[in-house]
Amino acid sequence: MSAWGIRSRLTASAVATLAVSLALTGCQQNGTNAGANSPAGDHVAANNGAADSPDSSAAPAASIVANVHSAAKNVPVDTPVKLSVKHGKLTDVTFTAHGSKKPIRGSFNSDKTAWTAGSLLEPATTYVVKSSATNTDGKVSTTRTRFTTQDLSLDQQTYPTLTPLSKEVVGVGMPVIVKFDIPVKHRAAFERHMTVTSKPATQGSWHWISDQEVHWRPKSFWKSGTKVHVDVNVNGVSAGNGVYGQTSRTLNFTVGRSVIMKINLKTDQMRVLLNHHLARTIPVTGGQPGLETRSGIKLIVEKFTSIRMDGATVGFAPGSANYYDIPDVQYAQRVTFSGEFLHAAPWSTYAQGSYNVSHGCVGMSTENAAWLFGITHRGDPVEVTGSNRGIEPNNGWTDWDQSFKQYKQASALN
Repeated sequence: MSAWGIRSRLTASAVATLAVSLALTGCQQNGTNAGANSPAGDHVAANNGAADSPDSSAAPAASIVANVHSAAKNVPVDTPVKLSVKHGKLTDVTFTAHGSKKPIRGSFNSDKTAWTAGSLLEPATTYVVKSSATNTDGKVSTTRTRFTTQDLSLDQQTYPTLTPLSKEVVGVGMPVIVKFDIPVKHRAAFERHMTVTSKPATQGSWHWISDQEVHWRPKSFWKSGTKVHVDVNVNGVSAGNGVYGQTSRTLNFTVGRSVIMKINLKTDQMRVLLNHHLARTIPVTGGQPGLETRSGIKLIVEKFTSIRMDGATVGFAPGSANYYDIPDVQYAQRVTFSGEFLHAAPWSTYAQGSYNVSHGCVGMSTENAAWLFGITHRGDPVEVTGSNRGIEPNNGWTDWDQSFKQYKQASALN
């Protein structure tokens, strides 16, 4: 969950419910019983040195009420803790979890008659809220509320994983990707707690791939040098079906220089645009008839200086006509999950720039592949035209293979 309450799914351990048994004290004024117990907390009113004798003209004491009763147990973790006051104004609120010395932040309303905690709650945790308020005569009332939250198993908590990596330099097409290990039914509730901000400011939208994956992309490619901040503030937010966000996470990354690859499979040429200027034209070969390279806008997903490519992993049986097993393919850059790469193919230089002989990858000379590998980042766009085979949705990061109008229709808040 949060920095002081997170429980890793990788090290799941049972957390015993904390039992709390507290006796409530009555409101007191100079040691004299002034009223009945309040279910919302333990109240004490101080008169700041005023006389003990009754004064019919005195203003009523400030009365502080919490939305969680003192000694409450099994309080839902998505409860926003709130305080309100009658006949006065709040002067101080301290909200802490048992065992933590760091207060949980909150905010007052404009006239300080209400306070709301700035974050939701951790499971199986005891909290204490201490507050004070003054009435119009300056008399101080205080309250102390102690409660315990519900326990949750790891199957009742969903953990977010973010892409790209923290401080990574990415390509101009890079989407923000959030994956959850437990499905999210309440997509809109989660989306309201997820934000992407940038310098310069950039318009964009969330797009749900499934109940366990959501992307955010800008309306147009990022500008080079953009600084991006992602805040996935879902800790304690209800995901539906009794599941809650396990933790909140943030991410910062930077957009690198613009590198856009434009591949024409009819001419077998790749034009590489560096900062919107043609840097190199590379002869290539794409997929042969029946194994055509997919057309569409793809993104570089991952990079390998060397990788083994075994045809069995993409459905070619050993011994078949299309089977291959190459132990050391150099400068390979993945663009689809199904196995398309840009890579060095010294065995097909005879065809590069002339016709297509590969099993679906885009091959080039080792020298060109090394140069390209050295300037690209994850998220750089690869725009492929010239084949009659289109890219399947989500076969790779296909966020740009539809208009922004279409893309944002998959937002839960659209």
